[in-house]
Amino acid sequence: MILHKKQSGAAILLLALLAGCSSSPTMQKETAEAAQSTQSQSKQADSIQAESVQDAAESERLGTQWGDDVDSRVTTVDLSRVSEEPIAQMQVSYADKNYKGRAVNSMSLLAGKVEFSAATDNGKLPLYRDGSNYYLQGKAGQAYRLVYHNNSANTYEIVASVDGLNVVDGSTASRYDGGYVLRPNDELVIEGFRKSESAVASFIFSKPNNAYAANTDSGSIENTGIIGTVIYELYDPAKPKYKPQPKSKQPQAYPADNGYAKPPQ
Repeated sequence: MILHKKQSGAAILLLALLAGCSSSPTMQKETAEAAQSTQSQSKQADSIQAESVQDAAESERLGTQWGDDVDSRVTTVDLSRVSEEPIAQMQVSYADKNYKGRAVNSMSLLAGKVEFSAATDNGKLPLYRDGSNYYLQGKAGQAYRLVYHNNSANTYEIVASVDGLNVVDGSTASRYDGGYVLRPNDELVIEGFRKSESAVASFIFSKPNNAYAANTDSGSIENTGIIGTVIYELYDPAKPKYKPQPKSKQPQAYPADNGYAKPPQ
């Protein structure tokens, strides 16, 4: 009975809308033709713009190849995530392109608690911000590394991906993969795809065909040109437990005046 009433009400409402929007056949025809013309012009403009952008992007695209062997030692730790879901995530697109927008040295994550930057041996590469999007200009043959700085007393896990591959094991990247620990007020530098507990293959900008993602079963050339970061907060047993500070007491002029007499104990 309830379902039947809802269907009846919907039919009445639909009829009322149709009655209120009725117009002459000539006006309806002219309106339809104008809308089709505007839509056609819009689609044509979008098509031309998309083609030009695609052609330019194809010539400027970059990937990241499997580079030189670099010493990078790690140890395995047993820490738990505070939540199963990440507390922050971001991505940066990169290409051999003169990006427009505001140039910044680093990205602020978690309201400034974590900073991300990309660096070479000559210093940080400028990041270009355009609205909520970030871009990085690279050059084929240029080695680079990912840098994360923790400005807080919290311990985080950084799950980083390059060209759709997890930087720790080279697998197809997932937000829920394992990552690196970023200690309180410390810096994490990721120099390449991890080969073992003692070495990584350095990140080197390259043409997409030479990228690691284009030459491994776990990757795809379609995902070249993107760097991803996901952040989890970790429980850290080494972190001192928080002890609430005693509240400061206001001096009392008549400390004995505490109301009526109390019953005997």
